[in-house]
Amino acid sequence: MVTETQVPGGLRSKVLGLPVDVCSDVADAAIGLHGRGGGQIVTLNAEMTMAALEDPALGDVIRAAELVIPDGAGVVWALGRQGHRVRRSPGIELADRLLVEAAERGWRVALVGASPTVMERLRERMLQRLPALDLVAAVHGYQADAAWPGLEATLQASQLDLVLVALGVPRQETWIQRLHQGQGGLWMGVGGSFDVWAGTKKRAPAWMGALQIEWLYRLIQEPSRWRRMLALPAFAWAVLRGG
Repeated sequence: MVTETQVPGGLRSKVLGLPVDVCSDVADAAIGLHGRGGGQIVTLNAEMTMAALEDPALGDVIRAAELVIPDGAGVVWALGRQGHRVRRSPGIELADRLLVEAAERGWRVALVGASPTVMERLRERMLQRLPALDLVAAVHGYQADAAWPGLEATLQASQLDLVLVALGVPRQETWIQRLHQGQGGLWMGVGGSFDVWAGTKKRAPAWMGALQIEWLYRLIQEPSRWRRMLALPAFAWAVLRGG
């Protein structure tokens, strides 16, 4: 059985027991969330959904998130089977829109994750593109274990409006869930977006996105992902069975 609840800016439905927000414009929903005090944004796709079914801690984080957007074609398809006509909302596009908004609105921004080289190039490119961006912190994700507590304390004391985190699933989601408690601003996991913005990786061509086969492009770029791609047919089968 599918349950639905009203949430600010749209409707909250469920796919395989995990919440997904059905809204006409995810960027407006995110900006509205910032105005209400902020929270965690999760970008849900089929792969993350199946990981959450195997990892209860990740599932709990997704259920607690203030905004869950349909990032993957599989999630959009599952919502369509429930009668919801929604567009796929890639997390990289939402994050980019929020950075533009941040530069225009004077938001305080932090970027956390990726390799030292990627973060250095990302910071340079981001400030060239958005010179008005108030980039409070740009910290790579390969910190020594002893460095993380101090880094986390600094972030929590910085009164941030937007924190984008590229530490991979599920680490970035669980890390955000722990750190954003009692904090304002928007906190969002962005996966490999930093690599794309830094120019070290390319996003799939627009035509592949239109056909909803960006996953194939990522597989071609990174053949080692093939095991993770097994989640896609498993997701489809679970939805067809009634999820």
